[in-house]
Amino acid sequence: MTAPDDSRLDDAADRPDDNAGEDDGKRAGIQSIEVGFRLLQALAASPRAMMLRDLAAAADMPPAKAHRYLVSFQRLGAVAQDAVSGRYDLGPFALQLGLAGLNRLDPVRKARPLLSQLRDEIDQTAGIAVWGNHGPTIVHWEESSHPVSVSLRLGDVMPMLNSATGRLYGAYLSRRQTLPLIEREFATRGATPLPDMPASLADYDAICAEVRAQGAARTRGGVLPGINAISLPVFDANGHLSMALIVLGAQSVFDAEWGGSVDRRVRDIARQISSELGYLGASHAAGPAGHPSR
Repeated sequence: MTAPDDSRLDDAADRPDDNAGEDDGKRAGIQSIEVGFRLLQALAASPRAMMLRDLAAAADMPPAKAHRYLVSFQRLGAVAQDAVSGRYDLGPFALQLGLAGLNRLDPVRKARPLLSQLRDEIDQTAGIAVWGNHGPTIVHWEESSHPVSVSLRLGDVMPMLNSATGRLYGAYLSRRQTLPLIEREFATRGATPLPDMPASLADYDAICAEVRAQGAARTRGGVLPGINAISLPVFDANGHLSMALIVLGAQSVFDAEWGGSVDRRVRDIARQISSELGYLGASHAAGPAGHPSR
């Protein structure tokens, strides 16, 4: 008995599914799109780039068949392949699609005009980060009249260990969600850690406890030399961390003290957005002592 010809099966899969009609409540679709989409789902679920054999196994298809889909996805920018390792990862179009979806979320839409107002009032660069597949991801950015020289861009992922936003998510998300990213950063931090880098998981836990005690996170010249940053949590109606508000600026002009002018105003905005999202414990943002229960 000969093995089936995958190419013929793929051709058949390109045809609409005529059996999915009005009788069973389904609409006809293109089966090959649904099959290939499993590869994108596998990449999105993975914390790192994947070899072809592992990706094919995760998508439950032969490697040769997976490769043909991946060639097309590369042409469309949905997938990218590292020229050295040969591993596959999500491509630039996948990032654009994800950012577009995130920016359509109600919390982000509610926060953007208030963030612009905040930027105008304190004249510091401000942004929004949400939790993505690879960690805290920047989805909106408002430059001040004296923009800082940083390389941050939309779609960038903030480090968990030494950024204010990473520490905020480390403090308020479950360790089940954050531990793989935290451990990976510890494993790849190099022989000479950056300033303000925790030396162990116990040190990081202590930092997260302080973040919860203050109801906010801050860094002073940590991940970005010469730059101060404060990150505040915004909570949804269920008390879950919805997003992080980020404000940063040059150390010479940025007041990073708890209870200072920047801290007080960012807390006001975080409290207002949380309230508009239905959060009833919004007093967490009123001052350094308040914080929601985990």
